Order: sequence, then structure tokens, then C-alpha cells
Amino acid sequence: MPVNGISRRTVLAAAGATAALAATGLATAPRAHAVTSPLLPDGTSQDKVLFVGMDGLRYDRIDAAKAPHLKSLMANGTYGLSLLYANPMAGTFSGPGWSTISTGVWPDKHGVKDNTFTGRNYGTYPGFLARLNQVRPDLSLFAAVDWPELDTYGTVTPGADAKLVYDNNYAVNDLAITDITEDVLRNQNPDVLFVYFGETDEIGHTYGAASPKYTDAIDVQDGYLGRLLAAVKARPTYADERWTVIVATDHGHLDAGGHGGSTIEERRTFVLAQGPGIAAGARPVDTRLVDVAATVFRQLGITPDPAWGLDGKPIQERSTDPFDALYGSLTGRVDETGIPAGVLGFTHTAPTGWSVVNNVMGTGGVTEWRGWSFATDEFWSRAQRDQWRELNVRARGVFAVADSDEWADKTFSGTYDSTLVSPAYAVTGAARVTLDFTTFYRQEGAQTAQILASFNGGTPTVVKSYTADVVSQPQSLTLAVPAGASNVSFRFRYTGSNNWYWVIDGVKVTAS
Repeated sequence: MPVNGISRRTVLAAAGATAALAATGLATAPRAHAVTSPLLPDGTSQDKVLFVGMDGLRYDRIDAAKAPHLKSLMANGTYGLSLLYANPMAGTFSGPGWSTISTGVWPDKHGVKDNTFTGRNYGTYPGFLARLNQVRPDLSLFAAVDWPELDTYGTVTPGADAKLVYDNNYAVNDLAITDITEDVLRNQNPDVLFVYFGETDEIGHTYGAASPKYTDAIDVQDGYLGRLLAAVKARPTYADERWTVIVATDHGHLDAGGHGGSTIEERRTFVLAQGPGIAAGARPVDTRLVDVAATVFRQLGITPDPAWGLDGKPIQERSTDPFDALYGSLTGRVDETGIPAGVLGFTHTAPTGWSVVNNVMGTGGVTEWRGWSFATDEFWSRAQRDQWRELNVRARGVFAVADSDEWADKTFSGTYDSTLVSPAYAVTGAARVTLDFTTFYRQEGAQTAQILASFNGGTPTVVKSYTADVVSQPQSLTLAVPAGASNVSFRFRYTGSNNWYWVIDGVKVTAS
């Protein structure tokens, strides 16, 4: 019988733990009770994925924990750090966080802004288990969660052949999930598993992320992760299988506990992956939380349809963005006081082939933002919270930013007038040239943002102007190539005073 409109699906739902399990608390024994596992259909793929989600796990607290299994995955896999959005896109809550992980798109697409799940758009942007069921219905899919909202609202579990849905008694039910998932891994043949643990978030709320109890909770969950990894390796068919393990979190926590706001501590997330084709020990600067779903698809040999509208990319796929090459040369603050001294995140030095023209730029102002700068998400968004800088989600790594609002926070004269100039790109014999990039633009008052094109070094001509907000969106601009033109360069000119800002990233130029 179909379940949730999906054929050949079976479901095991649990309202809570058994009395025997409830008495164990955070037991460290390998199994706390007799396991009753759901029966899955036999898997069909040698490429397999175990995803483990750890709610509210602030990545900078892993170092303070023992966490041998997480640290082994970091050493032998790829570990990318990322920051979340904030309101008005979405709060740093579990609803939007797990929706972002599961769907592979940002909240402006999946529609979830808080834990009410109001506005969810999973019909257009389903979770990756539901998507896998659509495109590879032969796969054996399993889900286990103990935050029941992930099932109630259709965030994670749709598409699963079997699911465990426990109440949110995390200390008990994380262990139950581990027991049953371990049994499924050892004695059945699943292809993809989504496993959720919630105790780190609960402890964070109760005791704070700076507390020893929080690092203890990380160690307990690390032990559960270790059991699942051991179960994978104990499989009799393990030598013939290609396993990928992915670990991620949905949001961070304040030192004192809590999340939902716009602080860096609440916005901290990570994606950690180990498996075929994933580099050992890599620390990419261009990872985002939306990359989980895309990584699952890549590891299963599935090419996403562009119509899916994914915002993520596989974690092993590096950005070709020219600005990311500046990462190793970024420096710390000069005038900014809200940015800690140890945060390295900006430079005025353009990448090879690029330049910044400031010959009509005003004088004075905040040094970091005088003319086009190159910065990271953490550095730029720390400059001033709650002015939408946290919404720059589709930029990755290092991006170019012209921020007249921050520049004007120190005495200045004149106007902000700065132009970012690209290299010359070959267009010989082409009929058209396309400029693709990501932009984030906020409009206010007498402020202008123009893109100009210059063929063969001729007079730059305005080909695009921004006059209204564009909040972190991909852009594509196609121009006809004049007869006889051999190259084109682009200019991004921003003018203003105490106005807002303009971000450019991911520039790509294609002639055809």
C-alpha cells in the first residue's frame, strides 16, 4: 500500500522510547534494549550514503571535546565551515536549518523561516530522500529522527522506505535511533540513511554552548556516530561497496545557550564528508550548508536536473571564482571595532587581472571599505549586524563588496565612487558573450550601481543598472559581440554616500 503517496514504502513510527530504554538515560553500553528494526527493501546500489545530522552543534566547540570519530572524519575527509542567514530571510532555527540541509536550497526558495514551518514549499523543493525516491525508486531509503516536526511537516522523511519518528526526549531517543540504525546497517542493505540526533541542541539550550555539559554531549553523539561507522565497516559486503559519510548541523548556539538571532555563534554551521572522490584533510573556503543534498546526489552518480533549482554544489567541487584566490592574503581589521582582531577577512588587493579604480573616490571613511574590497562572509557581516549582510548566502568564500554605508561610519569627504574592473576575456569569432555572477544589492537614496562593457579597450558602455534591491541572486547578462571584437572587459561601478552596498561574486564569462 502507498504511504504518503509513495509506492512500496513501509513505515515504523515510534511515539516515544520503551520503558526499559527510558530508564537507561545516556547509557554508554553498545545496546540498551532489544532492537526491533523496520524491514527495508533490499538495496540496489554499491554507492551508499550515511548522513548524520547533529542539531545545534557549534563547530568551534568540537575542538574542546574528545570527539575521536568526528576528528577522524575531519582528518580523512573534507570539512567546510559556513555561516547561516538571519532574519528577514529566516531565523537561525531548526526548521529552516534542516529544510536547507534536506532540500539543498535556501529559505527564500523552500519557504521555511521558523519552527512553525509556515510557507514551506516542499512540493517544488522536496528533501533529498523524496527526490531520490522520484528519480531512483529502486534505492533503499531510511530515515530516523527524534524531532518529530521533521516528519510532521515533510522536511526529511518523505520518500523513505522506512522511518523512525520519536518524540523529542533526545537523551533517550538518540540512543534508540543509534541501536536501530546500527542494526539496519549490520543486518540489512540500505542505500541512503538520514539519521538525526538532537541532544547537543537540548544541552545547548539548557546549559549553554560554553558549558562542559555541551562538550560532553558532543562526545556522547560522537560515540553514537562511531557505532554507526563501525556497523558500516562490519558489513559482509563492505569491501564491494562505496560508502560516503556526511555530518552536518542546522545552526549554532550562544555561549549562554539559545539561537534564532543573528550572532556569528548562532549562524555557525559545517558540512563534513568522507567518501570516494572526497579529499582527505581538505578545508574548503567555499562550502555552504546547501551543499549536503548536492553531495548526496554526486556520490550516488545522479546529475541534478537544472529544473530542481538547487543552490548547492558537491563538497568536493571547488569554486573557480577568481576572488577565492585571495583567501590566503586576507588581513585583519583596521578601523572596524565590531570585528575581533583575530578574524582575517579583507583585502584591497584585487586578484590577478582585476583592478579597482578609485581616482574619483572620496577621502577618509572606514579604511576597510574605502572603494571595492574583497572580504569573507564572517568579516563583512560582523561589520554591522541586522542590516541584511547576513543574507549574502549565495556568495561563497571571498567576494567583492562596495559598502558605502560602512565606509561612512568614519569622517569622510566627497562621495563613494569606485569601479571594479575585470580582465579582458577573449571573444574572437563569437556572436555573443555571457556574463554570469551572483549579486547582492541594496538600494537607498542617491546611489547607483552599473555594469559597463568595453570591447577591444573602447569606451565602456552601460549594459545593466540596478535601482532596486536584489538579495543574493544569480544573474546572467548576454551581449552581442560587435564585428571584429577580440576581447571584452566588464566594469562594476558603484557610487553613493551613506547608503547601502553591492556584492559581486562567482564571475564567469562565456563566449559563444
